[in-house]
Amino acid sequence: MSSFKDGATERAARKIASLSPELRSLTEEGARIIKSGGLVAFPTETVYGLGANALDPDAVASIYEAKGRPSDNPLILHVSSVEMAERVVEINARALLLIDAFWPGPLSVVLPAKDIVPPRTRGGLPTAAVRMPDSAPALALIEMSGLPIAAPSANISGRPSPTDAQTVRSDMGDRIPLVIDGGDTRFGVESTVVDMTGEHAVLLRPGGVSKEDLEKTLDEEVLLPQDQQIIKRSPGTRYRHYAPSVPLVLCAAHLVPEESRKWAWMGIKEPGGTPCAAVLFKNKAEYAKGLFRALRMLEKSGAEVIYAESPDEAGIGRALKDRLERAAGK
Repeated sequence: MSSFKDGATERAARKIASLSPELRSLTEEGARIIKSGGLVAFPTETVYGLGANALDPDAVASIYEAKGRPSDNPLILHVSSVEMAERVVEINARALLLIDAFWPGPLSVVLPAKDIVPPRTRGGLPTAAVRMPDSAPALALIEMSGLPIAAPSANISGRPSPTDAQTVRSDMGDRIPLVIDGGDTRFGVESTVVDMTGEHAVLLRPGGVSKEDLEKTLDEEVLLPQDQQIIKRSPGTRYRHYAPSVPLVLCAAHLVPEESRKWAWMGIKEPGGTPCAAVLFKNKAEYAKGLFRALRMLEKSGAEVIYAESPDEAGIGRALKDRLERAAGK
């Protein structure tokens, strides 16, 4: 087991060591806020998170209040080492395979929670999702505070997730004392969430680590959830998320209907017809990275409806399609 611990934790330590002096100063301030029970917005490789001490029920309650988030929606616990993860969840050998392969990175693993994790943090469930973000400011914030940090995306609940600091400030205003600006995030969609509590791995939420990559690492099929009670173990799967302020409709590029309303387009291919505004991406990875920013931009374009190209589900396409469907209210 120690060889697994050494790999993930050492990679995190190297990432922390790469932090610039300016960001180190900000994360030190953030750590003081976290330890005092406050909120800090910080960059990860996926989206910006809104963090608080995961072990303090009152601090966690302030996350729900600031976001307007339903209190039965569990939070992901962010850690800076495997040892810290072991403080909060029961890690089994198959989960360690994933940890060794993908941490630090966009993978959250659902495991049995230990009693140290308050029910408020885990949405009243017996399980908790834990991950080690691949971001120097995030890892340093966790390491300097010495605490696992509970963090959903740093936006008003239901809105498109923020992938830059300015969007966080626009959404959250003066609700939080500090936003650590680490630039644009790399993936643009939230982490993959996989349940490792049972006999079979279950993909609860697709994200930056693909279903195919999980299966290759585990050497087994990763199942899709059939039971709504299992789905509830993952953040971001029970309520409408990522929604722009105008309707979003998924379709193929050549099937955009004739519209009397002003419409906007985003996707990889050129649309049929003439939109009032359009965002085109080179490939699925760029589409995923720019999705939330494009939604926020197009809702301000004057369009009365946004049409979005529906991608295939290979690789990052599964996560991209999931976010688009949720944004469309499906």
